Amino acid sequence: MHGEGRAGTAVAVVLEQEVGERLVRTICSPKSQVRAVLRARIVLAAADGRANGVIARELAVSVNTVRKWRGRFAAGGLDGLRDAERSGRPRTYGPHVRVAIVATATSAPPHPEATWSHRTIVAQVAGTCFAPVSASQVGRILADLDLKPHKVRGWLTRRDSRDFWERAADVCALYLDPPEGAVVLSGDEKTAITARSRRYPGRPAAPGMSARQEFESLPGSPPPT
Repeated sequence: MHGEGRAGTAVAVVLEQEVGERLVRTICSPKSQVRAVLRARIVLAAADGRANGVIARELAVSVNTVRKWRGRFAAGGLDGLRDAERSGRPRTYGPHVRVAIVATATSAPPHPEATWSHRTIVAQVAGTCFAPVSASQVGRILADLDLKPHKVRGWLTRRDSRDFWERAADVCALYLDPPEGAVVLSGDEKTAITARSRRYPGRPAAPGMSARQEFESLPGSPPPT
């Protein structure tokens, strides 16, 4: 069952047991499309009473995406989770084009690029696709799979030092209250030298997840899982 009442500013979602079980099967099935799994997760989270912002953070999507599918389900049930029919001419590219685009977006970009753009993906797959692909088509395919290769999340590694916070407090205190008549200078080792490699390799983008890149390397700190 689905309702159109409102809990605060979010549409309230109430599930019948059978509908909830179908959504769970969609999530667990290895044959389910990524977009179908995402929509099912949104609805189940909404039925648990979670706010749109909380769901967005948990699933790494925008609040507008959560609001859209929450509202679509409230208005049309499971049918509301289907893609709306599009007008215009049919696609001029097949599954092999989508595979080439996804394979590119989930791999490391060519040096010296830090991230993939729609145009660089077009250039990369130009020799592997039988039909020409535009940057806008690449964007639609990536959005359909919730792939965002242009976004990168960083992590910071540092040694687990017992006195780290005490030392940090001493440094902050020096800036906030320097000795009378003293001049406080800040310097960084190896200034003007750009790092050419990182201690740990980055991780490419995946559906629903941004690419991961180490922010600063320190020995002895493994990358996050």
